[in-house]
Amino acid sequence: MKKKLFASLILLLSLTSCFNTKKMWDRYDSNLNYSRVSENDFDVSSYQPFVKGNKVAVLDSASTLLLKKDLPVLDGATALYPLYSAFAQAVYPSNGNKKVRYSNTMNAYKALIDKKVDIIFVASPSAEQLEMAKNAGVELRLLPIAREAFVFFVNSNNIVDNFSIEQLQDIYSGKITNWNEVGGKNDSIIPFQRNIGSGSQTAFLDFMQAKPIITPKKDELIFGMGMMISRVADYINYPNAIGFSFRYFVNEMVGNRQIKLLKINQFPPDFMSIENKKYPLLYDVYAITLFDNKKPNVEKLLNWILSEQGRELIQKTGYCPITR
Repeated sequence: MKKKLFASLILLLSLTSCFNTKKMWDRYDSNLNYSRVSENDFDVSSYQPFVKGNKVAVLDSASTLLLKKDLPVLDGATALYPLYSAFAQAVYPSNGNKKVRYSNTMNAYKALIDKKVDIIFVASPSAEQLEMAKNAGVELRLLPIAREAFVFFVNSNNIVDNFSIEQLQDIYSGKITNWNEVGGKNDSIIPFQRNIGSGSQTAFLDFMQAKPIITPKKDELIFGMGMMISRVADYINYPNAIGFSFRYFVNEMVGNRQIKLLKINQFPPDFMSIENKKYPLLYDVYAITLFDNKKPNVEKLLNWILSEQGRELIQKTGYCPITR
């Protein structure tokens, strides 16, 4: 009994030490101004539809489509919430905000496959999400509505500002490990990744084209008695770090001036380079529903999104509409 009590006491002291040290490490990051880029930091409340003073884009004229009942339930990725919130605010009645959900890419796909929502706004599905749909006996209907840039970013003080695709792939496959190999300072490269199933990680895996990928970077603190605490590696703005996301999320939603977006093959990920397809890492944004969803207002809303007014809101939100 005494041995068990003693062991429990040691474990409790170790856990307390771990958590205190973790807090200390977090303060260390903060004191050195190593800001994080995390979707969890985004305040979705500022983009809720039908809320006075929100940041949602609005049309220059009244919407040509007004739905009053049987409203499609919407969900989607973090970076696309401002977009489909704008669609709903333009087309739905003022109590329609109950039909506009926000989860994230993974949960939105699951909700759609489980038939809990009607339309999701996301990047293309991952292999796992396609398999999930197949196992559930449903077929995804993908409608491209906008074009977005997949971007890599570094600390704003990093002297490197341009990469080739091959150099980036070599960094994430472990062939390039020091910034001096790509024209930077003599310092090791910390390459951050996202969690599997997120829209940006799916785009990243597509970008790597089946090349080997190093284990995602984590902050690991090892303590006595063999205990280790690992934190999910949101991008931490260390001087030698590199991360990736989508342009809109970084520019419009994070707005972090302590990081800079990298040029790829000398082309910046700006609106003009996206529109004329000069920037090489472009991905379509989709409105996705199920083929067996026959609700009439789903089709009406999708057709309106492809209309001139839908494209107007896409551009006003900050995305590049796909012209047909």
